[in-house]
Amino acid sequence: QAQLVESGGGLAQAGGSLTLSCASSEAVFTRYAMGWFRQVPGKEREFVAGITGGSSMTSYDDSVKDRFTISRDNGKNTVYLQMNSLKPEDTAVYYCAQSSLSYPIVKSTFGSWGQGTQVTVSS
Repeated sequence: QAQLVESGGGLAQAGGSLTLSCASSEAVFTRYAMGWFRQVPGKEREFVAGITGGSSMTSYDDSVKDRFTISRDNGKNTVYLQMNSLKPEDTAVYYCAQSSLSYPIVKSTFGSWGQGTQVTVSS
């Protein structure tokens, strides 16, 4: 099972930006779609964004569409989440996840998780 290590979380002001990174130890990184999820205390983990193994398709939750961008660098085994126009409701622990599929993006197929990184957005 791949090890996923997130970085880049922290504190931002509303309207600001942060970029999250997730490095994977997966031997054949392109074989798997990658995703970002987030969770706040007392709520279920929710899907934020996903990208297929070859980057041909991305998917976003409506709450982040047009503000967040997911991308990946298969040469570096890394997936990114660029977060712009941050809102206080984006405050959560963000998790990187690996799917068991390369394509398409199916939320239920994400089963390998990083340790999470905290994102806090102040108003």
